[in-house]
Amino acid sequence: MTSVRLASVAVVAIVTASTAHAQDVAVLTPYLSSVTTNEMVDVFSTAAEERGWSTNVVDTRGDFGQLANRIEDVVNARVDAIVLASVDPGQIQDQIDLAAAAGIPVVAIDGAVAPGVTVNVTSDNNELGASLSRFLFEAMGGEGNVVKFYHSAHPGVRQRELALDAALADYPGINVLADHYVNVPGPIDDARIAMETILQRHGDTIDAVWAAWDEPAIGALLAIETMLPGSDILIGGIDGNPQAVEVINNCSHMIVSVRQDFESMSKVAADALATVFSGNEPEAQELYAPSVLVTRDSLGADCG
Repeated sequence: MTSVRLASVAVVAIVTASTAHAQDVAVLTPYLSSVTTNEMVDVFSTAAEERGWSTNVVDTRGDFGQLANRIEDVVNARVDAIVLASVDPGQIQDQIDLAAAAGIPVVAIDGAVAPGVTVNVTSDNNELGASLSRFLFEAMGGEGNVVKFYHSAHPGVRQRELALDAALADYPGINVLADHYVNVPGPIDDARIAMETILQRHGDTIDAVWAAWDEPAIGALLAIETMLPGSDILIGGIDGNPQAVEVINNCSHMIVSVRQDFESMSKVAADALATVFSGNEPEAQELYAPSVLVTRDSLGADCG
């Protein structure tokens, strides 16, 4: 199936009330502590409740082995559908295969397309990474040293990293001075501690921080504000979560985030699952929600 970019939530067909009968939906994620994943789960659960569905939310706190076991549990319990939030299906392919064999649809939100996945609703993560990279590199004047924070276990984040690699090829004056794989749960503290170590090693030779999502960007910001508060280090992230928007608006070192429309993702996922419950197929196996740059200018911040 092909990918389709959504102009709005209304692109996915909404089934009539007569087809929206009670269904048992299991919602599973290893990342409920993440601000954005929590938002997606809450919005989806509300949309499900409005349709009369029953939802059971399971958080495995970063443990993919437990996630696999819990998926097997809900398959054996014969739920009507499985929703995976912020999960790489490739890491639990055997369990998705079990669900498919049992005739249970699997919907991914902010995940990836894989065999057995009925539909994945996400952002264009390549464009997210490219937008962040272009904005940050231009703000740096096309040259300087960058610190990279990443987490390849998440399929969307991995796509952002690949977009960064492509952007680096277009900006030969930009150098990745150091990088850090961010541990989850606890990405803010993990990034803060890592950034403190990087600052001790590299100090004011650092020009910018590229963070694959906002929590590591905020962790890096906390370290910089403590150790080099008067520096000109620029920080960029992705997601546009409320804390990131606040620090951008306050004229901090963080100057940009790329806002994903997580609310739309979850509503589109609910609409797509309703389509499946009505006996039809989603418009495509992968659906994209829109994104937008959040900057000082877009927020109207007065930074002097």
